[in-house]
Amino acid sequence: MQGVTPLKLEPIVVKPQAGHPPIPLPPPPPIPKPKPEPPPPGVFPRPVQNVFEAQLALARLGISSGSLDGRVGPQTRAALRAFQQKERMAATGALDAATKARLLLAASPYAAYTVTTNDLARLQPLSRTWLGKSQQTALDYETLLELVAEKAHSHPNLIRQLNPSINWTNVAAGTTVQLPDVAYADASPKAAFATISLAGKVLEAFDVNTNLLAHFPCSIAQHVEKRPVGELHVVAIAPNPNYTFDPDVFPESAEARELKTKLVLPPGPNNPVGVAWISLDKPGYGIHGTPSPEQVGRTESHGCFRLANWNAEYLLKLAWVGMPVYVEP
Repeated sequence: MQGVTPLKLEPIVVKPQAGHPPIPLPPPPPIPKPKPEPPPPGVFPRPVQNVFEAQLALARLGISSGSLDGRVGPQTRAALRAFQQKERMAATGALDAATKARLLLAASPYAAYTVTTNDLARLQPLSRTWLGKSQQTALDYETLLELVAEKAHSHPNLIRQLNPSINWTNVAAGTTVQLPDVAYADASPKAAFATISLAGKVLEAFDVNTNLLAHFPCSIAQHVEKRPVGELHVVAIAPNPNYTFDPDVFPESAEARELKTKLVLPPGPNNPVGVAWISLDKPGYGIHGTPSPEQVGRTESHGCFRLANWNAEYLLKLAWVGMPVYVEP
């Protein structure tokens, strides 16, 4: 508006009164540091995000929690404790934030597998009698679900969940199946020794510097008198073995009580000792695979020490004739 002179504002200066020091102003608050964002799921390596990824990452280190199933149970907690001890962390067996941060997933957890004609050709029914098994050409997989589950070190239920559209009773060659991508590290160097904890139902292998090379759930003998304690040694190693059925060892079996002779059962993953046999220097004792990997560590064997087939195969690569095996109470 005309005739109005604008006001000129002078800055206000507060001067301390004589004899009084200046009033200090509080420091500005610190600027919070932004929390690092987790990498996108498709970027590797990255920390594991859930129980399944932890089981898988552990398995890639040779630390098995049994069949991959995405569930927390005694075998998963034991595997986590083994990893935590290896990393010099508090061995709680819990998948806490510190363990997730240290346990890295180096590559995608899944891979596509294409069913082949050779896969389908392997399948055959499994006889329910000892005599019938001895007359088969092989004790191979009965179903494709069983085959791919063992290939992926996984529980069949997990494979079903990953492939909901597949009818497992009628799978054709060329079908693509999504599987957990499990690959054990190279078995080098050889193990210096192995330990078996009867109480923990765990077998572990170590190098000469006592670094952990492998950790596997393990079934033990049902009867206490068949559980040897002390130092044993490997005396023979047999991949894909046959099995000699001795009816005297199975008195609870009606068929065994009727049989008058021993039977030789052919090799295969459904052989009673699975796909691997490691003989020990106590007669009749050994470390071997099993046709029922989901039951390892949850049921007890007639004798010996039973592992999932994939773990027994890996132990074959670590073991050597003469290797000490220390069985602990």
